[in-house]
Amino acid sequence: MRAVYARALAVPALLLLPLAVAACGADPVLAPKAGTAGTAPAATGSPAGTGPSINLGPDQKRLRTEKVAAIAAQVPAAVAEDGRLTVGFNGEGAPPLVFPATDDTTLIGAETDLAQLVADVLGLEFAPQTTSWENLFLATKSSKYEVVFNNVTVTEERKDTYDFATYRIDQLGWQVTASSPIKEIAKPADIAGLRVSVGSGTNQEKILLDWDKQNRAAGLKPVEILYYQKYGDVLLALKSGRVQAYFGPNPAIAYNIAVSGDSRIVGTASGAGPSLQGLIAAMTKKDNGLVKPLNEALNTVIQNGRYREVLDRWGLGNEAIPKSEINPPGLPRQAE
Repeated sequence: MRAVYARALAVPALLLLPLAVAACGADPVLAPKAGTAGTAPAATGSPAGTGPSINLGPDQKRLRTEKVAAIAAQVPAAVAEDGRLTVGFNGEGAPPLVFPATDDTTLIGAETDLAQLVADVLGLEFAPQTTSWENLFLATKSSKYEVVFNNVTVTEERKDTYDFATYRIDQLGWQVTASSPIKEIAKPADIAGLRVSVGSGTNQEKILLDWDKQNRAAGLKPVEILYYQKYGDVLLALKSGRVQAYFGPNPAIAYNIAVSGDSRIVGTASGAGPSLQGLIAAMTKKDNGLVKPLNEALNTVIQNGRYREVLDRWGLGNEAIPKSEINPPGLPRQAE
C-alpha cells in the first residue's frame, strides 16, 4: 500500500483530518498542525461524539501485554540477540495508522500500538525506525528492519520476497455527510445517479467504474464522478453538496469522522475488489524464521483482547480479523 502525504493548517469541522493515507493507491488526508488540540472524539466506523478521546500527544500510555515465553523462544537468534524488535514505518505519516504526535517526533497510531504489543509478547524492546515507503521493502529485504507494520497489503508478487502475518482487512469506505439521506451503499444500484468523488488511478476508482458500467447496462442512471486532487477538497465538496458521497480508504474516513463527527460511513468494500478480501500484514524477510512467532504473537493479542482495544482506540474496529494467518492468498500478480 502506497501512501501520499500532505501537511495542512488546522481547519474547521469536517476538515479536521491528518496527513495522507493510501490503500493500494489512495487519496490524500489532511492533518491537524502540530501543537493544535490534542484530543478528538473516538470513532468506530460510525458518527463520533461519544466515547474516549484520541490522544495525539507523545505520551501515548500505550496498551501493553505480557511476554509469552513459548513464543519468544521461537524468535530467531539473529533477531533476539540484541533484545530489540526493529520495526520499520513510513515516517511521513498516515493517520490513524502511523503519524507524528504533536511533538512532530514521536510516532503514534494503530500500527505502532500493534507493533508494541507484538514486541511485548516476543519479550523484545520495541525499536521503531522510519524511512520512505519504497525503502521499507529494501530495508526489510536487507534485514535492516526485522519487520514492517505499515499498512502493507499481501500480494502474490510480494510473497516471492517477503513473509506476511496478517492483522487487519484492507477496507474501503463510503463517506456521506451526517445529514445525508443516503442510508446504505452496498451494491451498484445504490449509487445510480449520485455525484461521487473518488481518487484517480486507485483501486476504488476501478470498482466505482465497474459499478457504473453495471448500472448503465441495467438501464439505471449513470454516476457523475468528480475528481479532486486533495482529500480536503473532497470534504469541502461533501459539505457544500457538490458531492453526495466519497469512496476511499476506510482508515482515513474513520479518522475524519473521529475528529469531526460531521459525516458517516454508509458502506464498506474490500480494497482488493469484489472477488478477494484484501489483507494487511506484518512483513518480514522471506524464510528468516520470524513470521511464525509474529503470527503467534498477533493471535495472542487477538485472543487476550488487546488487539481489539487498539483498533477501537483508533476507530478501526471494523477492520478487525478473527485470526492472524501466514501468507494467505494475496492480490493477484500484475499482467505482464
